[in-house]
Amino acid sequence: MTNRDDLVVACDRELAVERFTDFTLNGLQVEGRETVRRVLSGVTACQALLDEAVAWQADLVLVHHGFFWKNEPVAITGMKRRRIRTLLAHDMSLLAYHLPLDAHATLGNNAELGRLLDFHVQGCADGELGEGLLWLGAAPAGLDARGLADHVGERLSREPLLVEAPGKGEIRRVAWCTGGAQDMITAAREAGADAFISGEISERTTHLARELGIHYLAAGHHATERYGVQALGAWLAGEFGLEHRFVDIDNPA
Repeated sequence: MTNRDDLVVACDRELAVERFTDFTLNGLQVEGRETVRRVLSGVTACQALLDEAVAWQADLVLVHHGFFWKNEPVAITGMKRRRIRTLLAHDMSLLAYHLPLDAHATLGNNAELGRLLDFHVQGCADGELGEGLLWLGAAPAGLDARGLADHVGERLSREPLLVEAPGKGEIRRVAWCTGGAQDMITAAREAGADAFISGEISERTTHLARELGIHYLAAGHHATERYGVQALGAWLAGEFGLEHRFVDIDNPA
């Protein structure tokens, strides 16, 4: 078993949380028992994930999307009360990392997505690896827009929404950022990318892609962010000798 606070300090240090200005609290969000033997991870701290943690008798729940977001109501009522009550009633901790988990050079969502899609990482457009959020790399050879979409769909088990830019052939350079990063498309084009992948799409994204001349793929917010938290959970298990289990709560978004 591991002391909870030692585990939190190790995560905070590994993910360099102090470097990030975020929309939420990174780190320990709800304090549970002092010792940790079992860690259950998932993308979002929804009620279904918490119920799985209770059933498995987890000591700590590790997520990418936790609680306490900027501009949300502060009152602990309704859905938020039920979620927090579940944690407190079973003495489980909630540990959440948002932007630090997106950016991490080896355990992060972008690193894991690039690895899954066989992209040869060339760097970040907005900072060093481990700090920046917009990643750049070389796509597998011989892929056009439809070929890239098929490749992404096969690897993620989810067909992406594809917006093709006119007059583009083989994709040589690709940019990506998981989750709700659709507005990075302009920066991706300025960085020389032929295609940009994020999780979500907005109405404006279609027009930007066509007029900027860059293919765009919306591969799913949840689908693109399933992998960083798994990698972090596995890292914790290896560092501290813990049991780790990832639970994928299906989400079409």
